[in-house]
Amino acid sequence: MIRFFDIFFSSLAILTLIPLFILVMLLLKFTGEGEVFFLQDRIGKNRKIFRLFKFVTMINNSSNLGTGTITIKDDPRVLPIGKFLRKTKINELPQLINVFLGNMSLIGPRPQTPRCFEAFPITAQDVLIKVKPGLSGIGSIIFRDENEILDLHNRALEFYDNVIGPYKADVEAWYVGKESLFSYFSIILITVWVIISPKSDIIWKVFKDLPAPPEDLKTDLNFPF
Repeated sequence: MIRFFDIFFSSLAILTLIPLFILVMLLLKFTGEGEVFFLQDRIGKNRKIFRLFKFVTMINNSSNLGTGTITIKDDPRVLPIGKFLRKTKINELPQLINVFLGNMSLIGPRPQTPRCFEAFPITAQDVLIKVKPGLSGIGSIIFRDENEILDLHNRALEFYDNVIGPYKADVEAWYVGKESLFSYFSIILITVWVIISPKSDIIWKVFKDLPAPPEDLKTDLNFPF
C-alpha cells in the first residue's frame, strides 16, 4: 500500500514541479561549474547501493575535499546558488525520481553514504536495511539543521561519529519498528509543517515515545522534555 502512495505522490509532485525543475536546471547550467545533477552512491534496502539524485550545490569533487560527505555550516565548497537550494531544500527534490523508480520511499530512514552509514552501530545498520530509505523521515526532520549543529561543536567529524551518528541511528531504527500508514502520513504532514515553521518542536509532541537525545544534543534539537 505504501508503494502505491509513493508512486502516486511522487508522479504528481514531479509533474507539478516541472516548471521549477526547468528553472533550477537552467540556473545551474549557466552558473557555477555547469553541472545540473549530483549523483551519489547511497545505502538502500538490503544494503543495495543506488544512485541518489540531487541538484548540484557544491563544487566538483567536493566529496574528496574538506570534510568529505559531511557538510558544515558556511562550507566553502557550496556554490552561491547552492546555498539557496540547500536552505530551501529544493536541492533534495530530484529524489522524487528515486521514489518513483523504487529506490526510495517518500518516508523512511535518510539514505546514508557508505561513510556515514558506517558511523552507525552494527545493530542499527541491520535494522535500517530492512526498509527503503526516505526522501523525508524522522531523522531528516530531527536533524534538519545538522550543518548548524556541527558548527556549534569542535571537531565536527568526531562529534558526528560519536554523538550525532549513533543517535540518528536510534531514531531511524525507531521508525522502522513503527512503520505504518499512520506514521507515513503523519511524517509527510510534519515535514510540510517544519518547512513552514523550521523551529517547531512538533515532532516531539506527535511521537512522544521517540528515543530521547543525549545531553549534548538536547538543546541543539529543541528537545522540550
